[in-house]
Amino acid sequence: MEFRIASEELAKALFRAQGIAERKTTIPILANVLVQATKAGVSLTAFDLDIGLVSNHPAEVLKEGAITLGSKHLFDIVKALPEAQVTLKLTTNNAVEITSGNSHFKLLGMPAEEYPALPKEEKSSLVKADGKTLLEMIAKTTFAISSDETRYILNGLYFEPGEKGKVKVVATDGHRLSLVERTMEGDFKLKKGVIIPRKGLLELRRLIDEAPEAECFLGFGDTSAVFKKSGLSMVIRLIDGQFPDYHEVIPREAEKSLTLPREPLLATLKRISLLAEEKSHAVRFELSENRLRVSSQNSDLGEAREDIPVDHTGPKVEVGFNARYIIDVLTVMDSENVSFEIVDEQSPGVLRPAGDKSYTAVIMPMRI
Repeated sequence: MEFRIASEELAKALFRAQGIAERKTTIPILANVLVQATKAGVSLTAFDLDIGLVSNHPAEVLKEGAITLGSKHLFDIVKALPEAQVTLKLTTNNAVEITSGNSHFKLLGMPAEEYPALPKEEKSSLVKADGKTLLEMIAKTTFAISSDETRYILNGLYFEPGEKGKVKVVATDGHRLSLVERTMEGDFKLKKGVIIPRKGLLELRRLIDEAPEAECFLGFGDTSAVFKKSGLSMVIRLIDGQFPDYHEVIPREAEKSLTLPREPLLATLKRISLLAEEKSHAVRFELSENRLRVSSQNSDLGEAREDIPVDHTGPKVEVGFNARYIIDVLTVMDSENVSFEIVDEQSPGVLRPAGDKSYTAVIMPMRI
């Protein structure tokens, strides 16, 4: 194997692989990328047994062949090269000579034959997707994914096709829930929803973020998701299991909700939470006649409070919430005003963009 390629092109391919190639693994070869040179150019594959990424790149191939090389070490070398072009040549004992200008490296690899095969791409109905819409849906929900690995069903994003070209994505960790619904033209031909794991979502977001305007496609098989755009494809193994019925968590719309300016509310919460208990991040919301008081108390530090004028009449309501959870929601919203439903001390709080029901966040109350 011998080929010449633009250093920037190779660095881009290796950057994509960094989040997938496993550095701490009991299978050493998974820390490598598979480099294949053919008449069509050079392809790089990264695979951790759950996520597989293959990218194709133009190169001057002098001799076909394949080898696996340490992803991080190769990336570090290519980033530091002095020239715009780099040559990789496979020599004896799985060693690869890397040459760029006056710089010469010799990197030991492992045979390509030992690299695990990616799962066969299942027959899936690929749907043309808008990159910006996918990015928005991921951003508005991933923060609510559970990090508790014993509840693996909640360790991903639930993707559910709806009616009339609508798609819903939902995430919950049991303390909060985030749901967004958008239009996505095309038929995914899914009989039921699927769960995309967190790591796969992060890699998907990184790939889309490179060029949100670029044409891309998304599809689902029985056990995997497939994402494609020009020059690359990614396969993500889906989480096997039944996502809980999230409809039960979303309370029926309250008769009355508060309409609040988003950015001032976010700033208030950030200030008041400075003196919240470090573990619980608890803040108290006291809703009374035309006033919403946000307060916190810390036995070691002191207390804080701030009053927000609101249009409210009715009985006084006091309820506690985790300030971090509400801050997460307000941060990803882009509306000027938000609708905030506060019913009583035992009911969840519900946040939506004012006048828009396509995004819903539910925050469970807490005792304080």
